[in-house]
Amino acid sequence: MATIADVAREAGVSISTVSYALSGKRSIKSETRERVLAAAARLRYAPDAYARTLASRRSHIVAVTAPLHPDTDHYAHMAFAMEVTMAARASGYDTLLLVDDDAYAGMDRAEETSLSDGMIVLDVSAHDERVELARKGSTPTVFIGLPEDTEGLTCVDLDFEAGMRLAIDELVAQGHSRMALVTQPPSVLKRESNYPLRVRAEFERHCAARGVDAIVVAPEPDGASAALDEIAAQQPGTTALLLNTVSAVAQSIGPELASRGISIPADVSVVAVGMTPMADRAPLPFDGIPLDPRLTCPVAVDLLVARMAGAEIPEVTLVAPVFESRGTVGPARDVAADAARTLAAASPREVAE
Repeated sequence: MATIADVAREAGVSISTVSYALSGKRSIKSETRERVLAAAARLRYAPDAYARTLASRRSHIVAVTAPLHPDTDHYAHMAFAMEVTMAARASGYDTLLLVDDDAYAGMDRAEETSLSDGMIVLDVSAHDERVELARKGSTPTVFIGLPEDTEGLTCVDLDFEAGMRLAIDELVAQGHSRMALVTQPPSVLKRESNYPLRVRAEFERHCAARGVDAIVVAPEPDGASAALDEIAAQQPGTTALLLNTVSAVAQSIGPELASRGISIPADVSVVAVGMTPMADRAPLPFDGIPLDPRLTCPVAVDLLVARMAGAEIPEVTLVAPVFESRGTVGPARDVAADAARTLAAASPREVAE
């Protein structure tokens, strides 16, 4: 029986492109879609056939290990869990959500009791304990996120490194040479959540490669004002902010800048990199490269179904980033000529006076 990896090789595209072509979850070129469909037809590939073939001897359940932490963004957390659930249902599987803060224990129980046919791992950390369970266990497992060591695993994620390079290059093209990254709160960084570490590392690396002055600040969830104060103190004349932080901080950045007499993008450009859009909340009003679960989760489920059928698939599949423009990136100001309208500007109280 042909697998999604076989179709990708036949069509000369990535596994994620095959997934998008067959599901319609992402817009792709018509000629690419036709090539994928033709390859699938030649190989007689039918994703739903996996579920029908295995149904008689399996539980027909996919376990989703998604631990809840005190600092978890519940909206983003449930957005990923729901997208996995919908993708699994489309392939004929129900889902079992494991939310124990002790993610290792929850996954271990599911493995020992054979509760599920396969597992999806969310909220991945750099040195995730669940990695060894996935390697030694018998349950096919796919990680949505990249631990530091991916050997022997199956992982799907947004290509955060490419996304950060895309954002920095866009800002450099507009003349920006002093940038600041507003990252996750200290508690998130302490538990080594995988993507903020990757975002920060690539921000520092690519800024150095492009000759850009760069600093990183990690405010608390209510710390947007403190973050701007820190940037102004450490790197006066910063003209571009990149956000990879919690929603509360990102939503507060605009009003905080306005309170200081600083406008977007005339004085400071802002780009959100790798933040999850929420359908039931006001979208971030910034140019951005979103971490959209509708792009990564269906690919992860497709790969899991293929693994459950015994297919050999790549260790890492990265989804290409897409830059969405909302008008918050503009030419860099001449900070030497107009220093009063940069992040070295007065405090909100001083502006009011």
